Amino acid sequence: MIGLCLGLAGVAWAQLPVSSFTLAWNHSIEKIRWEEDYRVSEQGLVLTEARVKGNGAGMEIPPEARLEKGSWHYQRHLPPLQPLSLGRTPQAGDYQLCFQQQCHEMSEWLGPPVSNPASVDLWSCWTDSGQR
Repeated sequence: MIGLCLGLAGVAWAQLPVSSFTLAWNHSIEKIRWEEDYRVSEQGLVLTEARVKGNGAGMEIPPEARLEKGSWHYQRHLPPLQPLSLGRTPQAGDYQLCFQQQCHEMSEWLGPPVSNPASVDLWSCWTDSGQR
């Protein structure tokens, strides 16, 4: 089964058997929630929609965004990401992975954010027979 791998430099630290997920976090300075929905495919992680509660430093809302229930919703047309690289430090707080109607701190699988390494990669992988 294709799923989601979390790790660094192609080494999986955790594997999740999910076909889609939401990556969520709070902006480290503005403290505004940001959410991105991804579909897991053999080609990589496909960004399907993003939401943000407001704009701020480095968080400009695209002109095509629409306001729904207090969040700006928009779509980016990007090729599949393989991997999706994230900065992850104690100062910025942790990311959440949301699937099956529940959100989980990334630290559930990886431990708390640390300064070295200060990043993590997410990519699609085969969860039943090892990574591809």
